[in-house]
Amino acid sequence: MDAERWQRLSPLLDALLELEPEARTRRLEELRGEDAALAGELEALVALEAEHGDFLSEPLVMPPAGVGSGSEVGPYRLDRLLGEGGMGQVWLASRADGLYQRRVALKLLRPGLTSHDLRLRFTREREILARLAHPHIARLLDAGISAEGLPYLALEYVDGTPITDYCRDNRIPLAQRLGMFLQVCEAASHAHANLIVHRDLKPSNILVTPAGEVRLLDFGIAKLLDSGLSEGAATAREQTGTGMRAFTLHYAAPEQIRGEPVTTMTDVYSLGVVLYELLTDRRPYRLKRHSDAEWEEAILTADPLRPSVGVLRDTATARDRQAQRRHSRVLAGDLDNIALKALAKRPEQRYPSVEALAQDIRRYRAGRPVLARPQKLGYRLHKFVARHRWALASALLATAALTAALALIAWQAQQAVAEAARAQAMQDFMVGLFENASGRSRGEPMDLDQLLDDAVARGNQQLAREPRARAELLGVIARLHIGLGNYPQAQILLDQQAEIIGQTADIPNSLQLEALTQRGRVLRLLGEPEACIEAMQPAQSLVRREQARLPPQVAAFHVQLGHCRHAVGERQGARQSFERALVVRRAIGGDEAGTVEVLMDLAVLQADDNPAAALVAYELARTQLHDRVGPAHVLNIRLGRELAALQTAAGRFQPARETLRQALQVALDIHGPGHEETLGVRGQLAGLLFDTSRFDEAEIELREVHRLRRARLGPGHPELVSDHIRLGRLAWERDDLSTALAELREALQIARSAGEPEAEIRSLVALADVLRAAGRAGAARPVLVEAQQLRNALADVDSDAGNDVDWLLGDVEITLGDTLVGQARLQQAMVLAQRRYGETQPDALRVEVVSLRLRALDGDLQAMERLEAIARGQDQARFDHRRRAIGWQASVAVAEARCRNGEAEAGAAALDQLSSRLQSEQPDGSALRREIEATRGRCGGR
Repeated sequence: MDAERWQRLSPLLDALLELEPEARTRRLEELRGEDAALAGELEALVALEAEHGDFLSEPLVMPPAGVGSGSEVGPYRLDRLLGEGGMGQVWLASRADGLYQRRVALKLLRPGLTSHDLRLRFTREREILARLAHPHIARLLDAGISAEGLPYLALEYVDGTPITDYCRDNRIPLAQRLGMFLQVCEAASHAHANLIVHRDLKPSNILVTPAGEVRLLDFGIAKLLDSGLSEGAATAREQTGTGMRAFTLHYAAPEQIRGEPVTTMTDVYSLGVVLYELLTDRRPYRLKRHSDAEWEEAILTADPLRPSVGVLRDTATARDRQAQRRHSRVLAGDLDNIALKALAKRPEQRYPSVEALAQDIRRYRAGRPVLARPQKLGYRLHKFVARHRWALASALLATAALTAALALIAWQAQQAVAEAARAQAMQDFMVGLFENASGRSRGEPMDLDQLLDDAVARGNQQLAREPRARAELLGVIARLHIGLGNYPQAQILLDQQAEIIGQTADIPNSLQLEALTQRGRVLRLLGEPEACIEAMQPAQSLVRREQARLPPQVAAFHVQLGHCRHAVGERQGARQSFERALVVRRAIGGDEAGTVEVLMDLAVLQADDNPAAALVAYELARTQLHDRVGPAHVLNIRLGRELAALQTAAGRFQPARETLRQALQVALDIHGPGHEETLGVRGQLAGLLFDTSRFDEAEIELREVHRLRRARLGPGHPELVSDHIRLGRLAWERDDLSTALAELREALQIARSAGEPEAEIRSLVALADVLRAAGRAGAARPVLVEAQQLRNALADVDSDAGNDVDWLLGDVEITLGDTLVGQARLQQAMVLAQRRYGETQPDALRVEVVSLRLRALDGDLQAMERLEAIARGQDQARFDHRRRAIGWQASVAVAEARCRNGEAEAGAAALDQLSSRLQSEQPDGSALRREIEATRGRCGGR
């Protein structure tokens, strides 16, 4: 089939394929009366389509010879055929000359359109169309004639879907459809501003990309095509139903069909058809037969249905009919009038420009009166009310509230007076407090604790009639005591604050949350996490209600509750609390230190399951804190202590010591030397030094901790008991028995004077242990008996203060010759320890080694094998000081048993090897090294 014949057949075949079978038959009969041969060819093509649905996949208008996939047209190489029509074919192509890499849609015009001046016209049109630079226009990139004389157009390739299909298939809502239509209007208006009329606006030329962006195609193509024809020929073909059209009939304006001049308002009409389809998913005219003649007649004479009426004409289910009615109500009025104005028959009755059409769409979306409707007062008033309905409703409510407020003026005035009185009372209180402080004699240092006590006393007196102000004052002073490490005093004040809050009706939620958070914090610091949870848990509903309004207080509440839950072993509950706090603090923004603190809390939980990952998390948190906040922040103290604990567990002793020394320096700079936080860091450093056998350095730190704590708390404070016990054990490791006994007896004296039974038991056990190790079993026994009696009388059955009493007493009794009783007591102590701690834990293994030693000395081979296993297994625990010490103790017991049972040489060799190892690992000396020397003496010496 030649190209000229296909030009006549193509549009008619497209129209026939869209018709129902009965309408298609009637249309063929009409065409048979006009041109029997033409009708016969169309009927054959329709039959082929029915039998072979893909017969049109091959081009019917054969391109010139040499045009196919891989061939070159001008500077372009053809890749694959995208489509064809009456004017030619469209190929996906790319640059063949390598100038740049870009895919284009190359439109090849049939050679019959060529005239002697086509090259000049292409050049002129290319210059005009190059001005079209708009994000919603697929630009004409190039135009020319190949060396073979084949006209071509290179257009921007757009991989998209026709706008109507995209909206229908994806069920795009009306508001979004109108937004896409405005993009189309913007593109068309831009072309009109550059003196270019599209003349063929239709959905297939308006594509939507997968990203939802609109692209217009074929701008100026109709103009290029018409320029290749004479004016008379162009007009004649536009008016001939079977001729070649430079427009699509269904979207053509009446003046195009009549052959009248085309203007920008022609594009307005085509856009009106597209808008109608976007509003209703159907075309504006309802025809009995879909022939070209009937379409032309409808476009020229028939009035389109209003969109709101058109959506109701289709049959549907009951549910669909309800949806249709709702959609019709939305379209009725403004959108009806906008669409019908764009579809007016006469150009002068339409919108004067595409921009005017777009402006009316924007007015509709903004709730303003549209120009497509008469501007009657009632209509404009209705629009005003609808547009400002919330403001008008608010005004009415405000009027009602104002009226109601008149009745509350007296009450509000009374509240204002009360608030002013409270503020004045607080001001007078603070001024009086510091005036009193400044009245001290010149040069006398201010006693901060005394100042805080004076503040409480003056507050109770001067703010007696201002409970809210008094509650706020108590909270502030309590926080100051917490900062100073005075936790018991802070608890007393917070209990008083809670009593005031419970008796006062107008306490704000912010103060309630702050009070609960501080109270939970103090209870945890005092070692009562269960009481912390009991106090904070009931406020969870209040916290949820106030999360949006009081995010800082809510975040602090979650953090504190998480600490208390973690302290009692509720790891999952603690994780939930910390994660909620992290969400709130990240939403607040700007609180870098608070965010890092929560990340540290989560890392603490992670350390229980994955210490290596937790160590990495802590290192990252420390870096972030230093970079974003600075190294002098108070959070560096806690971060350093927890990081050092992880480093110690991983065997990184030197980094752990350095981390603690850095944290100590921050604590000294912020809190000073006597603050409890500073003492805690120094005490942790002393413990690490002690565990790594750096006894000289450990004693310096412990002595300083004890001196500062004694100066702050007084000589008889029960918190000094632990200091004296640690100093006593350190002195014993350094072979200073007299100092060790003096320190331990001082600890016992303080515990008895303070009436602290648990501290007294710990002191007795430590004293008896040193006496036993020093070979003074007779002096150790009555001390242990006293500790046993105190433990049995202790009300707290869960206390672990006397866990070591039984095995120590058993060992002492064996040493004193009461072997049967001692062994029975040791066996019972071992069973209890394994049940309490687990068989592989250090506290149970220590008791087991003492029991096995006695059996091994009597030649029990099974006991010897178990001791050797403990020695081998615990000696591999290089980073666990307690397990390693137990392994060494088992090794000493094995060597002694060998000496006792006839293997003196092997036993002595083992002792020499262990002594040599301890010489390098514990250069400051230790009790274990002295025990090795004593055992070597019992083996006969070497």
